[in-house]
Amino acid sequence: LKSNKLNIEVELFQSNHEGEIIDKLHRTFDGNYDGVIINPGGYTHYSISIRDAIEVLNIPVIEVHLSNIFKREGFREKSVIAPVCKGQISGFGVYSYLLALQAFSIMKESD
Repeated sequence: LKSNKLNIEVELFQSNHEGEIIDKLHRTFDGNYDGVIINPGGYTHYSISIRDAIEVLNIPVIEVHLSNIFKREGFREKSVIAPVCKGQISGFGVYSYLLALQAFSIMKESD
């Protein structure tokens, strides 16, 4: 997908398998990616493996969630992913993704 308005090209990827997510993150080392938007779902709260895969990337990563994880059950308030990300956007439904795209567009313009 390509957005002329934000001047960003987007590749979509979805998997319910932790190893596939990690493999995809590692493929960003090929130099064809300027950033990653990730919604780690339930992995947010316990996947040290995804956290480690993000931590070694040399591109910015934004964590997104459709719901506000801080308004949900107590165990959902803790993200092991957020500390290794550029930022986190949550609670805006599908707009969380759009806000992350806007953030990348702004970061790209400021380079």
